[in-house]
Order: sequence, then C-alpha cells, then structure tokens
Amino acid sequence: MVAGIIFAGIQPIHPADVVSSVTTSAWAIITTMKTVMCFLFLLGIAGLYARQAKKAGWLGLAGFLLFSLSWWLQTAFVFAETFILPLLASTAPEFVDGMLGLGAGRASEVSLGALPVLYGLVGIFYMLGGLLFGISTFRAGILPRWAGALLAITAALTPTAALLPHHIQRLAAVPMGLALAWLGYALWSERREQASEPVPGKASPQLRQTGAK
Repeated sequence: MVAGIIFAGIQPIHPADVVSSVTTSAWAIITTMKTVMCFLFLLGIAGLYARQAKKAGWLGLAGFLLFSLSWWLQTAFVFAETFILPLLASTAPEFVDGMLGLGAGRASEVSLGALPVLYGLVGIFYMLGGLLFGISTFRAGILPRWAGALLAITAALTPTAALLPHHIQRLAAVPMGLALAWLGYALWSERREQASEPVPGKASPQLRQTGAK
C-alpha cells in the first residue's frame, strides 16, 4: 500500500532526468523514497500473491515472477540513481547522462555495456508481469477485481506510454501506483479485520470469572 502511494505520489514532482539534478536535495529525497518503495513493492507483491496463490494458478505465478523480477532489476537502477550517480556527476557527467537517458529515451554518448539491455528487460517484465498479475487477480476474485483490472490495463498500455514525452510518461505511471495501493489496502484491511475477530472458545479473564460465580 505504502509503495503504491509513493509510486503514484512522486511522479508529478520527480526532478528532471538531467545531470544537474542528481546533486540536488530534491533528487536525494525522491530517490531515497524510490529505494524504499522498491523494497516495499517486492514485499507487497509477494504478500498479494501469497493471499491468492491457490486461485491465481499458473497465470498468477507467472505474473508474480515476472513482475517481481522487474522490480528486482528496477531496484538496482534506483540504487545507482540514489548512491552512485551523485558521486559521478562531476567526474563522469557523460556516463551519468547516459544512465539518466535510459529512462528518458535519450541516446548515450558513452558505452553503457549491457545496462541498456537490462533496462529494456525491466520494461518488458513490468508490462507482462503487471498484465498477467492483474488478470489473475481479477479472475481469482479474492482481492478487489477492479484493482486487478486497473493493474492489467495500465501494464498493457505501457508501450503506448513510451511514445509520450518523458514527463508525461511519469504521469501515466500514476494509475499503476493507485492499483497497487488499492490492492495493498485491501489486503491490509482484511488482515486487520481477522486480527480483531475474537477467537472462538476464548473469553476474557473477566468474563470467565463472572461466569464462575
């Protein structure tokens, strides 16, 4: 739930993906939040899958694995944005610009090795994983169906969003964050209700004493 809120909330205020941004306090704050968000997503997606694993079937398992893998890879790139790129901004600005260009769709002036391929896999796994996980969530009917539908639709539209300017692409990610926050809230609410339900056969000590008189 928290990860989805962060994901949706940071999109409109994310600093521009340019070298001059990576040494600002705004960049440090936002990318630190993104790092926390990635780890929360990995935990949250696992929890969502565990809740509906039996009914989600192989489709749900495939979606879970692909979607999780996309966030594992994304975590590595976000970690670099947070802790590595600011240190290289003054000594290797071309490399930093190339790394930032991966998400912004700019060509790099220096060789980035296999990083562009890995970043491309992030998008593929994000799209396919989100689509399959959303469909399986809708079909399972354990968590809110429309949240699953929103997840699937947003993931399916990812290639279309890639055609938009980068600052608009970020706004296109907001529905994905809202869908995941919705699913997370539903799971949290369900567990909270279960925790508050009295255990059958158990009464409070005061009631037991009253009944014994």
